[in-house]
Amino acid sequence: MDHIAAMEQQMVSERMRRKLNEVNTSAQTHLSPVQDHINFTLQQAYFKCAYECFDRRRKQEEISNCVEHCSAPVLNAQQVFENEMARFQERLNRSLAVCQDKFETAKLQKVGSDAIPALESCVEQSIQDSLNSLPHLVKRLKTSFSIKDEAK
Repeated sequence: MDHIAAMEQQMVSERMRRKLNEVNTSAQTHLSPVQDHINFTLQQAYFKCAYECFDRRRKQEEISNCVEHCSAPVLNAQQVFENEMARFQERLNRSLAVCQDKFETAKLQKVGSDAIPALESCVEQSIQDSLNSLPHLVKRLKTSFSIKDEAK
């Protein structure tokens, strides 16, 4: 790889990193109400429920079963959230892999001058598609967790 191609590759990598940071920031912003619900509302309910399990009249096994029952909603919510995020990340990764494949093909076909702008355009579209899917993902999670939107 010649010096110019290496520099171009480095520039493209830096731009892609910035774009991925943009997705990460946007995802954190969109998903913060859902994470807040899991980390505070459901955790608080879990601890209140678990506290009620500790009764001297109960056997240790009954207490353990009660606490386990209390933890189910928070564990289920965390699992649903993690699964949705994994699917979101997988879709983005597949989309970016397609862009990278197109870029590599263009380089092999010696269409080098058009390869980088085409890659950047493809990446931009992939990122935008992911960003556009975030509100739908959040809505699906809020519905799943019965989170009401606050009145504005």
